[in-house]
Amino acid sequence: MPLVHTVAPSKPTTPLPQFQTGILMMLELAETTASMSIYPYINQLIRETDITGGDDAAVGYYVGVIDSLFYLAQALTVLSWSRLSDRIGRKPVLLVGLSGACISMICFGLSTTFWSLVISRCMWGVLNGNIGVMKTVMGELTDSTNMAQGFALIPIIWSFGSFVGPLMGGMLARPQDRWPRLFTNPLWGKYPYFLPCVVSACLLLLAFVMLLRFLEETLSTKRRPKLTSTTPSVFRGVDSGDQEAFMQQSMANTPLWSLLTPVIVIPIANYAMLSFLDTSFRALIPLFLSTPTYLGGMGLGPSSIGLWLAFCGIVDGVFQALFFAKIVDWVGPKRLFCVSASCFAPLMVVFPIMSWLVRTRGTVDHAIVYALLGQLVLTITWDMAFATALMFVTASAPTKNVLGVVNGLSQSSGSTARALGPALTTSLFAFSKKHNLLNGNAVYVVLIILSGVLRWLGSQLPDEIQDRDE
Repeated sequence: MPLVHTVAPSKPTTPLPQFQTGILMMLELAETTASMSIYPYINQLIRETDITGGDDAAVGYYVGVIDSLFYLAQALTVLSWSRLSDRIGRKPVLLVGLSGACISMICFGLSTTFWSLVISRCMWGVLNGNIGVMKTVMGELTDSTNMAQGFALIPIIWSFGSFVGPLMGGMLARPQDRWPRLFTNPLWGKYPYFLPCVVSACLLLLAFVMLLRFLEETLSTKRRPKLTSTTPSVFRGVDSGDQEAFMQQSMANTPLWSLLTPVIVIPIANYAMLSFLDTSFRALIPLFLSTPTYLGGMGLGPSSIGLWLAFCGIVDGVFQALFFAKIVDWVGPKRLFCVSASCFAPLMVVFPIMSWLVRTRGTVDHAIVYALLGQLVLTITWDMAFATALMFVTASAPTKNVLGVVNGLSQSSGSTARALGPALTTSLFAFSKKHNLLNGNAVYVVLIILSGVLRWLGSQLPDEIQDRDE
């Protein structure tokens, strides 16, 4: 097998519809920013609810519960939202999802007990199925010649949201402590984390207005007739509108079991395992950084954690924006996916190395910075797996008429994996530290073993992405 992917002669690349793609990416940026904004302060917030009884080692259990119940709520509803979008259109479902996310963030900022935090977070999971519908819209906005460019934007925007969200959350948390002369109202003392939540809600509201005003419907049966003539490159081949409308309506009621073929299941299984490992890693980072040094963590505060996560997000996003599409063309999607998946094991090894460095050196110094930068390089390579996985999932749909269902199945599986990941990982992290399993490193060993499963699943993907237009 050649080391470098050989590209066969193909038809000219269709330009992406920039304005519509931009509106869609603004939706993702607003939702990612809002969702990620809670992580710099959520560990401290859990401690302040007194649910842990003062036990710092138990914080991981409760952070994992919040994350997992959110993803469980999403897993139970995202397929229904995707199928509903096949009937009433993509745009109405996206607008409902933004409304649910906005209400959820307001409630989260006003929560003062652990279970009110859980209910507020689950509200987002139940009312917002946009993550699956958004990928369906991207699939309908692209064809086989520009799919890599389109789906590369999703992790890029996620990375930028991962920069803005933690930076905003870390800087705006507890404003009465940081700017006492400006925030004198007792409200900010009673609800010290309301400010980042209300700013997030404003971003979601702005995205709602922009979508309502400018986003065009992509579902063929709900599209306005003028869209076919104004964007021929996107909706090519829909001149026989009545026939496609009939097929779209009938395929919207396709039994799910008829889609469970190896061609569809293998990419979805890869996406689910990728989601499990990635969510586990994302839950570990703030937990590890906030855990006291005597328990093997870094002992950092919300502001420092937010700045580091923000830095990682912007570096990751810039790299994906500049190089991802070129790397896919050069290496090939399957080979890139397998290389990215192989980076997870060394990504986990960095955690115990940093714990050892802190124990031996007694402080967080330049050696820790070098270790964090090495982990960032591995994270950037690891993140390239997501766009390639989404390409395989989208291409696995036998026709565009079932694209919504296939993306719904994929997102439902991914959300289930995300529901399990934070709970199992953070609980195992807390259990490892409390009982000193494998010197407190049992959680990393388990995740490394699971990364081997992902590497095997990646080898089962097709060698080439099939042309959806043929």
